[in-house]
Amino acid sequence: MDRSQHTSETRLCQSWLSLLLLLTLLLAGIGGCSTQKFLVRRDTPANPLAIPLQIASSKGPQVSSRTSNVLRRYALTEVYGNDPAVCLEELQALLETEVDGELVFSISELAYILGKRAEKGHDAARALDMYGVAVSNAYMYLFSSEFDPIRNPYDPQFRGACDLYNESLESTLRLVNATGQLHPGRSYKVTAGQQTYEVATVVRGNWHNEDFERFEFVSDFKLDGLPSSGLTYGLGVPLIAVRKKGDPNDSREAYYPDGLSFPVTALLRVVRPDARPGRGAKHRHHCVLELHDPLASSDLQLAGRLVPLQSDLSTSLAYFLDSPQFRQKDSATQGLLNPQKTDAHRGVYMLEPFDPTRIPVVMVHGLWSSPVTWMPMFNDLRSFSELRKNYQFWFYQYPTGQPFWLSSTQMREDLARLRHSLDPQHRFLALDQTVLVGHSMGGLVSRMQTIDSRDEFWKILSDEPFDKLQGDPKDITKLREAAFFNANRDIRRVVTIGTPHRGSDYANDFTQWLGRKVIKLPAMMVSTGQNLVKKNPGVFQNADLLINNTSIDSLNPHSPVFPAMLRAPRAPWVTYHNIVGLIPNRKWFGGEEQATDDGVVTYDSAHMDDAVSEVIVPSEHQNIHRNPKAILEVRRILLEHLEDVRDEYRMAQRQNAPRVATSNPSKAKIAGNPTPVKLISAPQSRATQFDLSK
Repeated sequence: MDRSQHTSETRLCQSWLSLLLLLTLLLAGIGGCSTQKFLVRRDTPANPLAIPLQIASSKGPQVSSRTSNVLRRYALTEVYGNDPAVCLEELQALLETEVDGELVFSISELAYILGKRAEKGHDAARALDMYGVAVSNAYMYLFSSEFDPIRNPYDPQFRGACDLYNESLESTLRLVNATGQLHPGRSYKVTAGQQTYEVATVVRGNWHNEDFERFEFVSDFKLDGLPSSGLTYGLGVPLIAVRKKGDPNDSREAYYPDGLSFPVTALLRVVRPDARPGRGAKHRHHCVLELHDPLASSDLQLAGRLVPLQSDLSTSLAYFLDSPQFRQKDSATQGLLNPQKTDAHRGVYMLEPFDPTRIPVVMVHGLWSSPVTWMPMFNDLRSFSELRKNYQFWFYQYPTGQPFWLSSTQMREDLARLRHSLDPQHRFLALDQTVLVGHSMGGLVSRMQTIDSRDEFWKILSDEPFDKLQGDPKDITKLREAAFFNANRDIRRVVTIGTPHRGSDYANDFTQWLGRKVIKLPAMMVSTGQNLVKKNPGVFQNADLLINNTSIDSLNPHSPVFPAMLRAPRAPWVTYHNIVGLIPNRKWFGGEEQATDDGVVTYDSAHMDDAVSEVIVPSEHQNIHRNPKAILEVRRILLEHLEDVRDEYRMAQRQNAPRVATSNPSKAKIAGNPTPVKLISAPQSRATQFDLSK
């Protein structure tokens, strides 16, 4: 026996033993919802001013060395030591005659420190007063045209002013939120000491006022189990917004999961930035508190300048993944062992607002898995601004204990229902360019959305004409939908990752037997198959496919479904890409032999000749889609898809014709005959047009 054969058989044996052990544990009641945690709550909130201002020191917060120098220069060191509040008033008085950015910065810093001390002393009114002075002076330091000649963005103090603005605003929001006054769409007054703040709260982006239930602060949490992506540095306070359940009559509501949280950046806009807040604390401040969706925009115009938002996309995602509502539905084990019990959770899920101008990317998980498996890739992909602006990421969840061809049928129905629900007139052109990304068995479910069945799948079951079937019309309809179908016209590109296109040796006699012992197939599937077989004796030659086939059975390399899939015509408008995982075989005496599989799927099964690109990733099967190389390849594919769609649009504009080929000429030679499809619809309002200028 050679080394590679020995390694392959060893892995197969390990797979059997692992599956036997895990299924035994599951039968004993170990299985259930995921216990992985994605966030850890900090003992104290993260604060970039903690070290420079010695916030946690025994003496309490102290001014920085830069501010100490300003106090020395204006002979206020002793005043600060005796009474910091009097020192602040002296600094404010100096601002009446001095045009000094250092002075404004010092006022902001000292006011922030006094706010912290007041808050520690449980004087919320005084704290709000001081935080208001700190925010407004930091704002003036950053944006007042009076300081344009002397403002230096290369000075660390400039970033320090940003931190003062952000932390003073966060401290203000914490106090306001604690009293229940932080509500989008409301205007209210906050009176703190001798200050009155008139604040209008507005939402910027695709979410609306009624979507907000409550807020959490990103700085209270630390990621644990999810890579940190989508961080940007600028102005604003990153928040976690927990979504309020919406109107059930809204067609979009069915696609938002319960407990969904999303990123928001809060920014306070001072209406008159050139006014000098330091010239007199006894006046009314007019402000606008803006809640920005960083997925919709990463920067904004502020006081005539383009300002980047400070944002964090990952922490809000992790907060949702840790929520009880998500954990209740994220039961990959239950979806494997009892598909019927989790069928209610089947369907498409959106973690962002539905946007008719962005192309959907639908991610489809594999066996014994759930949408949570996509979170590292999703988190990374949407951190790229070009993808974030032009794509919306959806997730398809399905019970994985049932055969993949049944899941494919259900996904076909679910996608059709979604399009009819959200876009019954097919006006949203972006939805015509959908991309599917499938891992493992999810790749098979995805590929089946893009083929025409003809009679290939019916021939697996019977040599008799389908029209001769006897039985309940509902049962016959269900079988017809599974055996006869056409490719989805909305899907233009499919990426398969570690997909067993010809089955897996993992699904063998032993694991099939074990699977049938522990997997409880949906009663509807079993009863439908039994009824049809009983009423049509001698018609079905593969009755097990209808009655006893689990997902493990359906993945067996000898399953007749695989040859039928390979024979069935692929949609000529679809482009395929492939990502394959391989684990290098180690030689006895060092070095490596040629890799042949990923531990579950062999290269021969994972490879597809009709893919226009194929990338090899050195990874085990269960982690291929989390590998950075695979994520970068999906990014490349999405950028290529975006450019092809833009080329189509430009071509249609030049020709001024309502119908054009589905792909550019170079792709048409690979994907098949360029069948004309509808790309440009009748003129609609701007909101319904596919915005290709992003």
